[in-house]
Amino acid sequence: MHDRSTPLVDVAELAAALGVGTDAERDPALVVLDVRHRLGGPSTLPEYREGHIPGAVFVDLDADLADPPGPAGRHPLPDPQRLQGVLRAAGISAGSRVVAYDHGNGLSAVRAWWLLRWVGMPADRVAVLDGGWAAWCAAGYPVSTEVPAPEPGDLVVVPGSMPTVDADEAGRIGREGVLVDARAAARYRGETEPFDPVAGHIPGAHNVPVLEFVGEDGRWLPPEQLADRFAGVDVAADLADGPAGDAGRKPVAAYCGSGITAAALVLAAEVAGLRPADRPLPLYPGSWSNWVADPSRPVATGPYAPADSPAPAEGQLPEGTARSRETRRIRPGSERRAR
Repeated sequence: MHDRSTPLVDVAELAAALGVGTDAERDPALVVLDVRHRLGGPSTLPEYREGHIPGAVFVDLDADLADPPGPAGRHPLPDPQRLQGVLRAAGISAGSRVVAYDHGNGLSAVRAWWLLRWVGMPADRVAVLDGGWAAWCAAGYPVSTEVPAPEPGDLVVVPGSMPTVDADEAGRIGREGVLVDARAAARYRGETEPFDPVAGHIPGAHNVPVLEFVGEDGRWLPPEQLADRFAGVDVAADLADGPAGDAGRKPVAAYCGSGITAAALVLAAEVAGLRPADRPLPLYPGSWSNWVADPSRPVATGPYAPADSPAPAEGQLPEGTARSRETRRIRPGSERRAR
């Protein structure tokens, strides 16, 4: 598999790199990660054992690609040394080419993609399988039940190659820049919250639901359609050279429920041509689950409104303004959702 100019790879290209259906040998630098995951559900390790892409190594999103939940959020960034052990055990070295896949829409696989970029792997050597496991099976490619034992890799984890922001910075960007919320619209508006104790969004945030980035078949939309999904939300505001020069730039960042699917905003902005690979969209790793861990932080509900909207008159709470916190719970699994 050649070094890539896009973070998405289709099943035909992956099959060729694996030597499936051809006389060619498997690309020795290729590592395939199975990142299938069910939010709030049991481990998908049994599914992996029942069948996976030949040679794929299973990584557990909750156990391997995140630290335990706590005040930092439901999926904090993993300890770098522990992550290095996970990635080396999967056979990843400095010269590897890595493809991550999940059940289909890529919204779990993007966590592995983002983390690999975060620890220093070049953008052209890390990709997400477009359409994931569902597309692989639909294309009729072989599956395997053999659990590989890869030669340990030698990747040296150096975190910090992907930009991040913390809660204070996210709040400031909501007030002064372009903050993007990746969750489903109902969660953004505060109408429902299946995972966290408080419903709503960070004041000033725009909603760009990542579930709209993929079609019914789980494949990502073409670049021009992805760009359309960002219409009216300038995710390149920090890159733009307006008439005011540097003074015309605005800070930007993305978040979601716990820092997982916001990585899809990072990937989509890159595929759409809105951000270059060397200037990715900054991510708030703790996201909403970290934001609401501090009861002093403001919460907004309803549709988009600027963070500096006038305070409502006594007894009134117009939609979109910062408001007192309310806990809203629904039965988990009652809607499609982004983490």
